[in-house]
Amino acid sequence: YWVSAPPERRAPLAVMDTTAAIIKLAVFAVGGQGGGVLSNWIVGVAERNGYRVQATSIAGVAQRTGATVYYIEMAVDTGRPPVFALAPSAGDVDILLAAEMMESGRAMVRGLVSPERTTLITSTHRILAMSEKTVPGNGIADGAPVLAAGRARARRYIAFDMEQIAVAAGSVISASLFGALAASAVLPFSRE
Repeated sequence: YWVSAPPERRAPLAVMDTTAAIIKLAVFAVGGQGGGVLSNWIVGVAERNGYRVQATSIAGVAQRTGATVYYIEMAVDTGRPPVFALAPSAGDVDILLAAEMMESGRAMVRGLVSPERTTLITSTHRILAMSEKTVPGNGIADGAPVLAAGRARARRYIAFDMEQIAVAAGSVISASLFGALAASAVLPFSRE
């Protein structure tokens, strides 16, 4: 409305919540697993399907040779630019891809997985953390609680050894994750 108009002639501002129209996807990957490549593939698919997309990456500490979070938000291109966030927020992630089981645990600890909205797709293989490697004897953390938490905390939980599938196919885990994302049918795009 015009600021110069008297209050009785001012039309109320239309407030519209468009956050539900934004698809929010996070990728948790360890250095060298192709998380950036996977994010680029997801961005490409969304753009080819008429979506506006923003992708960011948040470098982690080198606990596992450089764990990184890649964050993507996408919305149908309506001709009006959407306002996207730069990082995932607790309880506000629709799809979370984890390239290693303990990375899915790290995402859950951060509150990014919620039973109301999150599809959690994770590989169950392990890349040991430095704290597991430096313990005399067997310092490997038990993965069973992470798997149980995923089943309890996600709206939909898809977990299997994607590294094994990648190796058997002569490929890399980012390709397995991309295939799992496509097979989950959680994005509004055709398989092609």
